[in-house]
Amino acid sequence: MQEVTIIEREPKLVVCLKGEIDSGNADAFYESVMQEYRLAPKDVVFDCEALSFIDSTTLGTFVKVFKQVRTDGFTMKLVHTQPRIKKLFLICKLDTIMEIA
Repeated sequence: MQEVTIIEREPKLVVCLKGEIDSGNADAFYESVMQEYRLAPKDVVFDCEALSFIDSTTLGTFVKVFKQVRTDGFTMKLVHTQPRIKKLFLICKLDTIMEIA
C-alpha cells in the first residue's frame, strides 16, 4: 500500500511518500505525481521519510518522472531517504543523475 500526498505546491512541488511502492502500484504512483506536475511544471521534491519499500519497477518510475522533469528544465530530488532505499539508488548509480539525500 502506498500513499502519495502533495504537501507543497509553491515554489516547488513537494510530494510526501508513505508505505510501499512496487510493481502493483507504481503506475498509480506515477499518474498521481504526473497529474499534479502537469498542472504547473516546476522542481519536484520527493519526501521519502515514511517510504518503507520500493522495487526495481519503482526505480524505473522515478527515472521516468526525472526524465520528464529534466526535459522541462526543472530538477528532481529525493530527501529523507531511508538507508536501505537509498542503497538501491546508489547500487543502480541513480545518484549520478538525480539528487538523493
